[in-house]
Amino acid sequence: MQPRPRKPRRAGALKDLPPLSIVKKILLLQVAYYVCATILILFAALVAGTAFSPDLILSWRSLRGDTTVGWTLSFVWLLNSFFGVIFILILVSRSKLVPDFALTIHLIHLIITSFYTHAIPSNILWWGLQSASAALMIFVGMWACQYRELRPIAFGGSSTNQRRDNRTAADVGAEEENVDSAGFSRGRDGGGEYEMVSVKERPEGPV
Repeated sequence: MQPRPRKPRRAGALKDLPPLSIVKKILLLQVAYYVCATILILFAALVAGTAFSPDLILSWRSLRGDTTVGWTLSFVWLLNSFFGVIFILILVSRSKLVPDFALTIHLIHLIITSFYTHAIPSNILWWGLQSASAALMIFVGMWACQYRELRPIAFGGSSTNQRRDNRTAADVGAEEENVDSAGFSRGRDGGGEYEMVSVKERPEGPV
């Protein structure tokens, strides 16, 4: 009995994004997410005159609605989501994969925050901020990737057409003038050579 033929692998599955590549992109996105957040929070702390500490990044207790620092951190994290869209557009570039990577970034952030504070976040502002950040990253990231996917592809030969279109009217007129100015046509004699015979000197009688 002959073995059954294997079903061909579906196009666009693990062949396009193997597991190792997925893990590598997740790590790069997570590192870029925290590096960008650190730079923005450090700048905000220097402007506000607040001492910078890792708690501003990894602790959910810093996001409080009754302090100026808490609201400033909220706006900084939302701004960081816009930069996260840029990183997703560069590393992922596929609209159908944007929700998976965006949610994975926030899930890892939840795990790291819980380990850092030794408690699951119980702040409503923190959860609302993470939901808004994930939604913003998903919708804007999908729109950016779809816009990039739907851009027209430029094929070869456009430069040749452009050179043809760049011919000026003076060049065309010069070519027509060279043809019509002398009023000559080519006629063949018996010696096998061509000679110039004036059109005006031809006999007008019947041939």
